[in-house]
Amino acid sequence: MKKLSVIVVAVAMILSFAFSAFAAGTIYIITPSASNPFFATEQRVGTAKAQELGYEAKAFSHDDDAAKQLELFEAAISDKAVAIICDNAGADASIEAVRKAVEAKIPVFLIDREINETGLAIAQIVADNAQGAAAIAEKWVEAMDYQGKYAELLGLESDTNCWVRSQNYHSVIDEYPDLEMVAQQSANWSQTEGYSKTEAILQAHPEITGIICGNDTMACGAAQACIDAKRSDIKIIGLDGSDDAAAYVAKGQMVGTALQQIARITEISIEQADAYLKDGTKPASEKQLVPCIAITKDNVANLSQFVYTEK
Repeated sequence: MKKLSVIVVAVAMILSFAFSAFAAGTIYIITPSASNPFFATEQRVGTAKAQELGYEAKAFSHDDDAAKQLELFEAAISDKAVAIICDNAGADASIEAVRKAVEAKIPVFLIDREINETGLAIAQIVADNAQGAAAIAEKWVEAMDYQGKYAELLGLESDTNCWVRSQNYHSVIDEYPDLEMVAQQSANWSQTEGYSKTEAILQAHPEITGIICGNDTMACGAAQACIDAKRSDIKIIGLDGSDDAAAYVAKGQMVGTALQQIARITEISIEQADAYLKDGTKPASEKQLVPCIAITKDNVANLSQFVYTEK
């Protein structure tokens, strides 16, 4: 049995070496922390799609640290990667890393988050956060019966998505004068911070009946804080479309979320990288928007692992 195990391991190593030797090249997939299921989906789907198309895939996390991200880009350059797929660590802070890759003739395809410069990346493919935020805000104001005091949890304030989502929540909510925001704090996309900030807000503003959150991770933290405080009256929304948020929505502990189709966005980035590498084909537009889907208790059963399937 031991001899058989050694043979199996040896064969696996040979196959792995053979795949690397005959792969069309290495694609680096660089994302924020894979401890977040959203970013883990980017790594999982991106790796699978790259391998399906004949590439070796290497996935890494920059943990929203621009310096670490730069080191990973430099590693990709040293490794002679053929392309980089990146969910970046900041709209301004990431420009240097992208520029370095481009100067090294490595095409970059950005997903989920944009940078504040065009003409560097081959593509910037993001969910239509404006449309998604507005769509789920409509569901929330209905659940609030168009009145009441509420709080907002913002994401990482250096992230473009933080403000796009917030502004488009308010493009809907601010149309209703009987809805009043009494607190707005950053919870940095974190579930732990979402929980602790919600605890503090509930103590300071016990009169609130709603919380709008810039992503699902913070929304899940907020929902759990409300459950633990026995505040079942508070209406909460997030934005991402995670399975964790879906579970709260299904139980009526959140009003809803807006699904960013990140699995499909990641697949698109790999497909476009493949087309560019094979014959230089560029997408029709560098900046590309993929629509979001409003998820409530009515359709949450159709959502799994950031994929929406009509049933």
